[in-house]
Amino acid sequence: MEFRPCIDIHNGRVKQIVGSSLRDAGDAAAENFVAEQDAAWFAHLYKEEGIRGGHIIMLNAKDSVYYEATKAQALAALREYPGGLQIGGGITAENAEEFLAAGASHVIVTSYVFSGGRVDYDNLARLAEEVGKERLVLDISCRKRGEDYYVVTDRWQKFTDEKVCIPLLDRLAEYCSEFLIHAVDVEGKARGIEKELAALLGSWGRLPVTYAGGVGSFSDLEQLKTLGRNRLHVTIGSALDLFGGPMAYDRVMEYINQ
Repeated sequence: MEFRPCIDIHNGRVKQIVGSSLRDAGDAAAENFVAEQDAAWFAHLYKEEGIRGGHIIMLNAKDSVYYEATKAQALAALREYPGGLQIGGGITAENAEEFLAAGASHVIVTSYVFSGGRVDYDNLARLAEEVGKERLVLDISCRKRGEDYYVVTDRWQKFTDEKVCIPLLDRLAEYCSEFLIHAVDVEGKARGIEKELAALLGSWGRLPVTYAGGVGSFSDLEQLKTLGRNRLHVTIGSALDLFGGPMAYDRVMEYINQ
């Protein structure tokens, strides 16, 4: 298990939000924490600690009045830590190279390859050809419906018909080098992980997988480590003391490194 830090940017500020609350209309979101520091400050911290593989997520849509401010924050973080951070949020085959040239190690993609309720394999192949599968991370943001988890898109509001399962992971793995999995129903709530999802992901193990959503205590970390068979990397957002939460960053790093 590795710690994969996050820098979520919304309306030009580093924030922690409740994932399911995000709306394009009015650029609204329920906020858990708004940082006084900018994105470059967090990038510098992770660079000094030698932590790689963290992700910057631009949470504003491209037509938002805040998009340029959010993008500017993201680019500043990439300049501060070139090669150390991944970036996602509105990434397409047309703009991916801009962010890689700006210093991103990988681009993270969701909606561009999940459209019309299904995987758009044409877009996925185009993107993989453009950037190389070794620099492509697929963000599988998912929510539970019935007994299964399904991929959601469009600010995590729209269900697709794609069930998160081993066959889907196997096929998508042909195009990317990593997965970032957001458990949307618990994202930003720090009240516990999605145990069934963690167990499913831990049973796979073909590519690196970062789990995000619901970690609020060291007990949650232990559960994730066990259910994920020590194969899953972890992101901690609202629960981390850097973002106003109860889990001390130093203690988290000690736990991860032990």
